[in-house]
Amino acid sequence: MTRQLNLNLFIYPGGHHEAAWRYPGSQPERLSDIGYYQDLARKAEAAKLDAIFFADAPALPENIRYASRHRLEPLTALAAIAAVTERIGLIATASTTYFEPYNLARLFASVDHISRGRVGWNIVTTSAANAAQNFGLDHHPVHAERYERAHEFVEVVSRLWDSWEDEAIVADAASGVFVDDGKVHAINHAGKHFRVAGPLNTPRTPQGRPVYVQAGSSLDGRHFAALHAEAIFTAHQTLASAQDFYADIKARARGVGRNPDHIKVLPGISPFIAGTEADAHRLEAEFNELIQPAYSLDQLKRMIGLDLSGHDLDAPFPRHLVDTGSPAGVASRFQVIIDIVDREKPTLRQLLHRLAGARGHRVFTGAPEQVADTIEDWFRNGAADGFNVMPPWLPGGLDAFVDGVLPILRARGLFREEYDGATLRDHYGLPRPESSFSRAPALHSA
Repeated sequence: MTRQLNLNLFIYPGGHHEAAWRYPGSQPERLSDIGYYQDLARKAEAAKLDAIFFADAPALPENIRYASRHRLEPLTALAAIAAVTERIGLIATASTTYFEPYNLARLFASVDHISRGRVGWNIVTTSAANAAQNFGLDHHPVHAERYERAHEFVEVVSRLWDSWEDEAIVADAASGVFVDDGKVHAINHAGKHFRVAGPLNTPRTPQGRPVYVQAGSSLDGRHFAALHAEAIFTAHQTLASAQDFYADIKARARGVGRNPDHIKVLPGISPFIAGTEADAHRLEAEFNELIQPAYSLDQLKRMIGLDLSGHDLDAPFPRHLVDTGSPAGVASRFQVIIDIVDREKPTLRQLLHRLAGARGHRVFTGAPEQVADTIEDWFRNGAADGFNVMPPWLPGGLDAFVDGVLPILRARGLFREEYDGATLRDHYGLPRPESSFSRAPALHSA
């Protein structure tokens, strides 16, 4: 079959533009209503999108005065969404820094069973330092330590998901044997960060295990992705940057003995869509007129570690004040922003407008055919296997993409008319992993 796009709906409360909740037609009063998210998921499923995706963080952001930053816990929400959908994939974020492997493994396994095999885990190490105080810690672990813990965390969770072989449940009424206990295994993990005996108390899931998704693009993040990820969410402003990242990830995967086709690289795109390019730019300008500079400056400070609250908004961005050696400097989003500054030489206000749309992800403004052209260009020229679609506002931005852009992509043979399979692995064209215990009988325990 001809290679086709993978497209997710990235659901951010209200939409991805920071002022989305203020735009006419948005529904901020429904952001804690599960029916709102069920409606979005049904719409995405009717459009045959691969998955919906929820970001998450284990702390309330400090800058809540001007933006919709609260959210439902994503796994709980996905369980409710699974009940009203049949095919669309369901991806939730969960932190290796602030979960324990056993609990996380059980939660995701349960939702994979509930959804009949449609779950993915977006693996994050958490960058929000204020999360530490919610979990009895004095300090947030440093970047390298978080990634060290993450590697061990994924190793433990993978073994827990493998701890039941596929044939473990026999349910033989005649013999009275329900489980072949020789196919259920302790993992007996003892490492630097975790001691976990196992086995998991949830049987092997329809997908074998949930799909591993990852979103870090730092050097540590790329190494982690090459070892573990099956889909990567990433932010790029230019085709060249996306091509470099794509080539690097695929090469790293080959270097560790993995099939690079089994890692889907999915940049974010947040499209402002209207009938003409001029109308689309007017639409984007309407959103940017609604931003609160105090909020935007605080967001910028969090991403690059520089407080510009007293700076003239219409003066050139003060590039000389940026400390590339700061702790923020190792983060991938930091580099995206500095690249924008170095390439475009914006004023501070212009930079805030650029970032208001999607926090450093690609914002594209144009008619439906122009959006489709950009998606096809990146897809055909070694920059993406698909995209995380990030509507500037919901539900209107999703409607514009589904009604305007998808028919063009389908006419070009780039996106499915119908689902070919039932699981998220099917949608992404990923193999179902075999249990490591099935592959290595010597590891079986009594």
